[in-house]
Amino acid sequence: MLKIAIIAGGDSSEHEVSLRSAQGIWSFMDHTKYDTSIIVIKGADWKMVSYDGQNYDFSHTWPVDKNGFTVDKDGARLSFDFAYIIVHGTPGENGRLQGYFDMIGMKYSCCGVMSAALTCSKYHCNRYLSGFGIPCAKSVLLTRNDTIDADRIVGELGLPVFVKPNTGGSSFATTKVKRTEDLRGAIELAFGEQPEVIVESFMEGTEITCGCYRQKDGMLLALPITEVVPADEFFDYDAKYNGKVQEITPARIPAELTAQVQATTRDIYGYIAAKGIIRVDYIIIGGVPFLLEVNTTPGMTATSFIPQEVQAAGLNISDVMDDVVLSNL
Repeated sequence: MLKIAIIAGGDSSEHEVSLRSAQGIWSFMDHTKYDTSIIVIKGADWKMVSYDGQNYDFSHTWPVDKNGFTVDKDGARLSFDFAYIIVHGTPGENGRLQGYFDMIGMKYSCCGVMSAALTCSKYHCNRYLSGFGIPCAKSVLLTRNDTIDADRIVGELGLPVFVKPNTGGSSFATTKVKRTEDLRGAIELAFGEQPEVIVESFMEGTEITCGCYRQKDGMLLALPITEVVPADEFFDYDAKYNGKVQEITPARIPAELTAQVQATTRDIYGYIAAKGIIRVDYIIIGGVPFLLEVNTTPGMTATSFIPQEVQAAGLNISDVMDDVVLSNL
């Protein structure tokens, strides 16, 4: 029986979201095939946490020996065959954790160091993919050392704009700015989350998302598309995790456009050298899908987009987990 470590937590504001995704992954695994444990990491504190299938018990933990990624549990030395990385944000989505596993020779579920570092940066990933002819929003990248010229930014991008951490997720510190005088405050809010901030031109249209993964036979499968209809002005944290959104799978778009988006998603999978499951977000304007961002470690709670799309495809989520593990061993 393969021993799988589900790696969750991390050092960003998405720590708690990651713990919920780990519960999803644990529930999706076929426990007749896999001996599955959950490892929670935060900074230098890496530990295996007792989990009963419903709740974490943080009063019962065992430290991870990072020299070989083993756990001494009650006098028995535990090792693992495979790591399922479900850390949203750093160090799971920017390549750092992947680099560690590469160095110790551990197989894992998602893309490697270079691909993770690229896709973690919304700005650089979109600029890279635009070179393949994929339409993206106009954007400006800011660092802490830059002088913030709100008039110049608005002159270049127009209003409204979205301001967000360049390497963040789950819409933390993301603001839709409608007035030039509000731009600086939104940028400072985003800087409180990450050292780089992206300001993007607003695009009004139909928001959709499409999952994609490589099956164990080597074929890429783009899943049915989900249409995202937030109750508020954009797909913010409340919409993502507190139900303030309507999610329609399959999306109410023409069949030809569905096929185009799925083909583009498969192309992006190859362009970024992805592995495991990815999710690509778009907004459709005038029949054209514009790229919003690429998620190489998408949320995997029971109500997340990927499980919805798997169900709509008539697939068994446990079989999808098998494909992810077996295609990356």
